[in-house]
Amino acid sequence: MEDTVRLILLFFAYSFLGWCIEVTLKYFQFHRFINRGFFTGPILPIYGSGAAAITLAVGGLSRFESGCGTTFALSFVICGTLEYLTSYFMEQRFHARWWDYSQKPMNLHGRVWIGNLLLFGLGGVAIIHILNPLFDRTLAALSFPAKEVTACVLLAVFAADYVLTHFVMKLVKLGVESSEADSTEEISREVYLLLSDRSVFHKRFADAYPDVIYRTERINARLAEVKAETERLRAEAERRLEEGRETVADRLEPAALIKNEIIRRQDVLIGLLYDERTADAETKALMAEIEKEKARLDERPLSRIAAARKGEP
Repeated sequence: MEDTVRLILLFFAYSFLGWCIEVTLKYFQFHRFINRGFFTGPILPIYGSGAAAITLAVGGLSRFESGCGTTFALSFVICGTLEYLTSYFMEQRFHARWWDYSQKPMNLHGRVWIGNLLLFGLGGVAIIHILNPLFDRTLAALSFPAKEVTACVLLAVFAADYVLTHFVMKLVKLGVESSEADSTEEISREVYLLLSDRSVFHKRFADAYPDVIYRTERINARLAEVKAETERLRAEAERRLEEGRETVADRLEPAALIKNEIIRRQDVLIGLLYDERTADAETKALMAEIEKEKARLDERPLSRIAAARKGEP
C-alpha cells in the first residue's frame, strides 16, 4: 500500500513539474503566461505517467542493472512510446494533432523525434538518480496517514478536473466533426471562436493550444488526393526530364563521332564480304585505297577521341 501511495504522489509531483517546464518554455516563446495542458489545474499527466513508468521499470531491473546507461535507454524507449501512443489516440478521438514534429529531423510520423527522445533519456537519468532520492527523503518526513490523505485529496481534485476537461473536449470534438471547412486552418479558427464564446475554462483551452492541427475525414480525403496528384506530377516530370536528357545527348554528339561509327560498321561488313584469295586486281586496289584513307583518318583528333570513348586502343 505504501508503494502505491508513493507512486501516486510521484505521479502528481512530476505532472506538476512538467507543467512548470511547459509554462516556462511557452513564456519565453510568447512572452506571456499560458496555462498548458488539457487540465485546468497545474498538471500535465503525460510527464507524471512517464516518470512513474520509468521508476517502475528501473525499479524492476535494479537487482540486475542500475547504471545510467540502462536508465537512459529505458527512458528513451518508454517515454518515446508514451508520447507516440498519446498523440495517436488523441488524434483518433478528437480528429486533431496536438503536436507535430514532421519538420524535425529523424521523426516518426511526426509524433516523436530524436531531439525529444534524447531529452527523455537524459530526463530519466535525472529522475532516477537525482530527483527520486530527494523526493523520497521529503516523503520520509511525513507520516503514512498524511501521505495517504494527500494522495486521496489529489486524486479527488484530479477526477473533478478530468470531468471538467471532458466537457471541454467534447465541445472541441463536436465543433470539429460538424465543421464544413475544407482546411485545418479554417477549422482551427472555428474551434477557437467556439471556445472563446464560452466560459473561462473553454477560453483557457483555446489559448493553451493555438497551433492544433485539426483533420476531419473531408480534409484527410483532400490530403490523400493532393498526395496522389503530387506523386503523379513528380513521375511525369521525371519521365520528361529523362526524355530531355536523351534528346540533348543525341544533339550534343559530334557528327564526326557518328561518321566514325558508320565507318567501323562498314569495316565489319567489308571484312565479311572481302576475301584476299578470290578478289580481283581492281578490288584489291580499292581495298588498299580504303586502308590508306583509314590510316589518315585515325591520325585526326576526333577519331582518337571516339576510339577512347569506345575503349579501343
